[in-house]
Amino acid sequence: MPDQVTGKELGWEDTIQNDGQDFEPVPPGDYDVTIEKWERGRSKGEGKLPPCNMAIVYFTIHAPEREITVRENYILHSSLEWKLSELFCGVGLKKKGEALRMNWSVLPGKKARAKVGLQPGIKDPTKQYNRIEKLYPYEPPKFTPGSF
Repeated sequence: MPDQVTGKELGWEDTIQNDGQDFEPVPPGDYDVTIEKWERGRSKGEGKLPPCNMAIVYFTIHAPEREITVRENYILHSSLEWKLSELFCGVGLKKKGEALRMNWSVLPGKKARAKVGLQPGIKDPTKQYNRIEKLYPYEPPKFTPGSF
C-alpha cells in the first residue's frame, strides 16, 4: 500500500512560497530508533562491489528534543553480511552466531538502539547529516518499583 502524501499537485504557473525547513541534525550519541519502513532498491556497484539488491531502511531517531528520520542502505552482498546481521540482531530477530532467513516484511515498527554519528553531505560537504553507525539490541526501560 503506497504512503499517503499530503498536499496537492501544483500547476506550472502556480504561486509558491514554502522555502522548506532548515535541517539540523541531532548530536552524535546513542538513541532509541524505530524502523518506519523499508523499500527494495538496487545498488549501482561501487569499489569492489558489483550491482546488488539493496534494502533502503528508514529509521526514526528518538532524540530527547525531537524525532528525525534517517535512511540507511543495506546492500545484499556476502561481504556486507555482518551489517545485515547487525540490523536483524539489533531489532531482536536474530541471535548472535545463529543463521537467519531474512524476513524484511516484519521490520516496520521494530525498535533498536543505535549509535548515531554525523557525516558530511555528498553534494554539499559543509552540511552535516546523521547516519546510523551501529545498531545494538533494544532494551525496553526496566520497571523500578517506587520510581516514576
